[in-house]
Amino acid sequence: MNLLRLLICWLLLCAAAHAGTLTQAELARRFPAPLVVGEKSADIPAWPLFKQNGTVTELVGYAFESADLAPVPGFAGVPPNLLVVVDPKGTFLDVAVLSQHEPVFLEGLGEAPLREFLQQYRGRSLGQGITVGGGKGSLDGVSKATASVRIINQSVLSAALKVARAKLGFAQGRDPGRIGRIRMDVFAPLSLQEMLDAGLVRHVRVRRGDVERLFAGSSGAGLDAEALAQPDDVFIDLWVAWASVPAVGRNLLAPRTWNRLQGRLEPGDHALLVLTAGPHTLAGADFVRGSVPRGIVLRQDRLPVEMRDLDLEPRLADGVHLPADEMLLLRVIAQAGLDPARALDFALPVTRSKGIVYPERITREVAFSYRLPEAYYIAPERAAPAWQASWKARRVELIVLGVALALLAAALWQQRRLVAHARRFAWLRRAWLLFTIGFIGYAAQAQLSIVNLTGIVQALRAGRGLDYLLFDPLTVALWAFLLVSLFIWGRGTFCGWLCPFGALQEFAGLAGQALRLPQVAVRRVLDARLKRVKYGVLAAILLAAVWAPAQADRLVELEPFKTAITLNFVRAWPFVVYAAGLLLVAMVVNKAFCRYLCPLGAALALLGRVRLLDWIPRRAECGTPCQTCRHRCGYNAIVPSGKVDYEECFQCMECVVIHASDEQCAPRILERKRSRTIPIVPAPDTIDRRA
Repeated sequence: MNLLRLLICWLLLCAAAHAGTLTQAELARRFPAPLVVGEKSADIPAWPLFKQNGTVTELVGYAFESADLAPVPGFAGVPPNLLVVVDPKGTFLDVAVLSQHEPVFLEGLGEAPLREFLQQYRGRSLGQGITVGGGKGSLDGVSKATASVRIINQSVLSAALKVARAKLGFAQGRDPGRIGRIRMDVFAPLSLQEMLDAGLVRHVRVRRGDVERLFAGSSGAGLDAEALAQPDDVFIDLWVAWASVPAVGRNLLAPRTWNRLQGRLEPGDHALLVLTAGPHTLAGADFVRGSVPRGIVLRQDRLPVEMRDLDLEPRLADGVHLPADEMLLLRVIAQAGLDPARALDFALPVTRSKGIVYPERITREVAFSYRLPEAYYIAPERAAPAWQASWKARRVELIVLGVALALLAAALWQQRRLVAHARRFAWLRRAWLLFTIGFIGYAAQAQLSIVNLTGIVQALRAGRGLDYLLFDPLTVALWAFLLVSLFIWGRGTFCGWLCPFGALQEFAGLAGQALRLPQVAVRRVLDARLKRVKYGVLAAILLAAVWAPAQADRLVELEPFKTAITLNFVRAWPFVVYAAGLLLVAMVVNKAFCRYLCPLGAALALLGRVRLLDWIPRRAECGTPCQTCRHRCGYNAIVPSGKVDYEECFQCMECVVIHASDEQCAPRILERKRSRTIPIVPAPDTIDRRA
């Protein structure tokens, strides 16, 4: 226990970040001529890829490692590291494996199914809202690895969105498929004043005195003589409107301008109309049509969103009179992820210069916001955590498992009724073990494993969260039930009732008995020593998970669960021989692996010490003098004194059956014999008459 305390303390103090492994030279090898790998970006770990096209150097895309940007832990607690390449429009060019520690793809299915899964990203856009196994248009999952590929998908998308935000103009962390949508079917004739009153057009008037106050206290204060002399004069009158909204554009723009605008916008694009009057302009004397105006900045969620001039000469509709000196129609591309359901934050940079030779430039911003009224957009669905899709997809299995666990808990709580008829109990238990193998094991793929614990260790070691566990809902449900049952019954609930490989061993033992194979009864002294081996195996695996993760990946193969249950024995022959050999041993030695080697069983035995109940009934005669239960226990979990060693008890309940039986329990048999004894009455002639 001291070793475990030291290990836990060390884990809490440790933090190690997983970093990418590629260099520019390695990328150049992967992307040979005519492609050229540029220098790694300073603001985000991504390499630009260029291609020479005549005299023009074109940007092909960006290459990056998912572990640098989105280290989402897998089931081994280590994030998969993937090489991802996206083009300037946010379309995936390639996704490839650099490293991964997913148990199902390590010496299991192999990486081939994973590579086939990743090929599906090619040609897909970030704007599509990519999901796994969600029906038409989604990525096809990998059988027996559904949760793992969902984690990989989350890693790919999260990393790609970060690069898209920084380099391609995408919105921060938001999936462009989960934003508000303009309602193109809402239109009613409105005057300019009605649009202003409804909030469809935003009018901002800035006076010279307002600008002067922005520079107060800085070296730019007092540099504008006109602002000091005439503070109430207009600096800029500005009108902003969401021109691509039909209720705005069709009422504000001339029909020809509206039609031309529709022809210039791609699906998902937005157009903003900006009109100004006054001495301050947005475009400036050096403005080039089709470029980005420097005089106005758009941000959403504190991130800049590029607005580019559409190179149209907009005209206002008849009846709309605005004293505009300049008029711009600005386009925001769909990939920017502009959300109509959220506020637009505008800023007008105002720069003043102080000095002549090397002038100091001081910039302040006139800020204002504009929000589209709710009636003109469809609000986005609230973005759900990525793991919720796993829970929805497996809700039927969760319901079946939940009902089954509730029945098991009720049956164990009412143990007297459960064991009232020995033969019936035996058949009920065998039926349950078949359910455990068939549904929990092979159908639901919910075999708990030591890998669950090593994954947690490695995630904590690296300072990562444990959200990745939620991608496998049935495992989470089983662990939740197990942790509760540890407080009530100890480790035996899982090891005796819910472990698919344990159930396979139990049926192997029954087969051995049916075939009349000799059953090996391990001597108690040797049995006690062998039971310590599993604690050594547990310690070795956990220590390797902390200090040598690659070795931990090998050591966990001592557990045959992946071979026998997850992969259904479809694996390289050494692993199959090992797992099958353990089942053959179980035919003559009762659950040998569970008793002597299982690291998960060792961990549960330690955790089971928190058990609150000694739930197995005992009598005063148990152990003194009766030894029936002790000799009948196939796990040697009853000590000579008659007490139950709950750390080694597999909850087969054979002793509970004996305790309740008038035919098997020696104390009860003696009680029945005594109750049938007829007391001897002395004969009349032997009565002492001297009284």
